[in-house]
Amino acid sequence: MSDTETEQSQDQEGLGAAGSQLSTAPQEDTGTLPGLGVIGWARWFWRQLTSMRVALLLLLLLSLGAIPGSLIPQTGADASKVEAFRAAHTTLAPVYDKLGLFHVYSSVWFSAIYILLFVSLIGCIVPRTWQFAGQLRGRPPGAPRRLDRLPAYTTWRTTAGPEQVRADALALLKKRRFRAHTAGDAVAAEKGYLRELGNLAFHIALIVLLIAFASGQLFKSDGTKLVVEGDGFSNALPMYDDFKSGSLFRNDDLVPFSFDLKDFKGTYELSGPNRGTPRTFEAKIDYSVGADGRTRAKTVQVNQPLKIDDSKVYLVSHGYAPVITVRDGKGEVVYKDAVPLLPLDGNVTSQGVIKVMDGYHDAKGRYDQLGIRAFFLPTYGGGASVLSQFPALLNPVLNLEPYHGDLGVNSGLPQSVYQLDKKHMKGFKDDQGKQLRANLKPGQTMKLPGGAGTVTFEKDVKEWAGFQIVQEPGGAWALGGAITAILGLAASLFIQRRRIWVRAVRGADGVTVVEMAGLGRSESAKVPEELGDLAGTLYDRAPGAPDTHEDVSHAVPAEGAEQ
Repeated sequence: MSDTETEQSQDQEGLGAAGSQLSTAPQEDTGTLPGLGVIGWARWFWRQLTSMRVALLLLLLLSLGAIPGSLIPQTGADASKVEAFRAAHTTLAPVYDKLGLFHVYSSVWFSAIYILLFVSLIGCIVPRTWQFAGQLRGRPPGAPRRLDRLPAYTTWRTTAGPEQVRADALALLKKRRFRAHTAGDAVAAEKGYLRELGNLAFHIALIVLLIAFASGQLFKSDGTKLVVEGDGFSNALPMYDDFKSGSLFRNDDLVPFSFDLKDFKGTYELSGPNRGTPRTFEAKIDYSVGADGRTRAKTVQVNQPLKIDDSKVYLVSHGYAPVITVRDGKGEVVYKDAVPLLPLDGNVTSQGVIKVMDGYHDAKGRYDQLGIRAFFLPTYGGGASVLSQFPALLNPVLNLEPYHGDLGVNSGLPQSVYQLDKKHMKGFKDDQGKQLRANLKPGQTMKLPGGAGTVTFEKDVKEWAGFQIVQEPGGAWALGGAITAILGLAASLFIQRRRIWVRAVRGADGVTVVEMAGLGRSESAKVPEELGDLAGTLYDRAPGAPDTHEDVSHAVPAEGAEQ
């Protein structure tokens, strides 16, 4: 090998040492294939799994895998929609079953991607973290022998001594918040460590998000409860109307609290194109935490839930509950309660069923059961109108359709409290032999034929509120991870890690030769501009010798420079 080739090789090695470890990315060895045997292939697989490109690929696959979970009904969210989908798509449903698309987030393939991504991120981050910690404990590497090969470079001659130039350069770089030290005949400085810290923080935040998501799915609970004004709720499993939970959730995990609904208030636009649009929904409640907790007042509004530890109580729906009184043939009160009716449209046209199961006897004193279909219109428009004209109680009317017979509640089969099974029921007939129906205003009473009793629509019309009680233990961690990921990604994108070297040596003629060079992770105008600014400041402290005319107001990349 010639002397010229040897010198170029040494220059490249020197530049490589100076430019090394600007990133914590591991060096990949692609020169050799894995050795034969189980251990060799296991090492090769581990290197591939813990590489950043595989982690990004798995993250992409996880995102794509989550798409069916948002487009296809899920058994964990709404089993009734899944059954409706099966009935409507008899050919497609079996395929979805085999692919696990009705339970995406608990399927084998989604869990495999999730676990592989988790392992990949940990295997990638741990060595990079140790490497970055080592870089923080160490010092910036010394200057390469050929500074003029770096992307940003400038030089001048000065009458100041080399020691004074290096001292001034060291003070200047530290003042600009560089980590700097003197290494031989040069000052080495480095800045921008927050870039790598942000990169590591971003990937660690992804792990936190994965853990928070997993814990939220495994330990979560989600239930709904309809509460009429004056009634209450205790956070126990039998109190829920509907309840879903994660696979590792236990009943003891429910946060102990209770509340009473004191009053519900809803206001609506009275005129204009938005007439009937809700303006405010407010549920005033008194709640307490634990068995002996102090009672506190709280107003729950839409998107303003009651927060108790890991539980949140959301206001999600509302409706009306007319107070109904039923008397038997002897005039005895056998039923009196507020009956919650379910809304059918935006104007709260509502329907439901009044079921009198015990205590009722007909005109002949025989035991019987009553089932009364009820339609409620908060604002009756008159005539044959069957729909409410406005959601508020401006002209309330209750339409009743009574039946008697066997409600089927003793059969042991579950049934909805809002639907009436008329299979074993007979309708009451009016004078013309048709099904008896009547529109009642508050305070009015409907008489059942043959002295079978009466049904009274009391003047008191209560309102009910639907609450969703959600318990997600990983919510705070997920929020913290998301914020950290955003900040870390911003730091890794906008902060550039760079190094500056200042060499000052005395020339053969006794005049000091000053060289300054900079190197960043990628080509950027920031390094030459910053180097030019530093060189200009240092030039003021060590001005050029009378016979030099170099312009150091800015630094430009040297021709043929390599990064």
